[in-house]
Amino acid sequence: MGARKRISAEKIKEAKKDKAFALLNNCPTSPRKMRLVADLVRGMNVQKALDTLKFCPKEAARRVEKLVLSAISNWGAKNEGARVDDAALYIKEIFVDSAGMLKRLRPAPQGRGHRIRKRSNHVTIVLGSKIAVVENTVKE
Repeated sequence: MGARKRISAEKIKEAKKDKAFALLNNCPTSPRKMRLVADLVRGMNVQKALDTLKFCPKEAARRVEKLVLSAISNWGAKNEGARVDDAALYIKEIFVDSAGMLKRLRPAPQGRGHRIRKRSNHVTIVLGSKIAVVENTVKE
């Protein structure tokens, strides 16, 4: 691997150390349906978002709820000793990108076939803290 590529990869890795995020790849729901749920919780407090998703009737809400819980868990792993309640976590970014499509044929009249596109998506959630978390380190 080239030196430039390695340096670039290390910069990306350093930037990701501070961020608490979670990814959901190849989710078999159309991106349009998933964006409706993502727009519902964008910018919300984490606890309020979980409550909203719990009572949302859409099927995509279950997957986003699970993803938010995963992001909270990832935040906890990066900030050991800090409590979620004290950090005032909120959903800083949530975005939905389209993923691969499964293409199928459905029989149509007069010997033709209509193409069915079964869409899927990738969801990314980034959590932010309204209060900066201070690490409890003792300097000697």
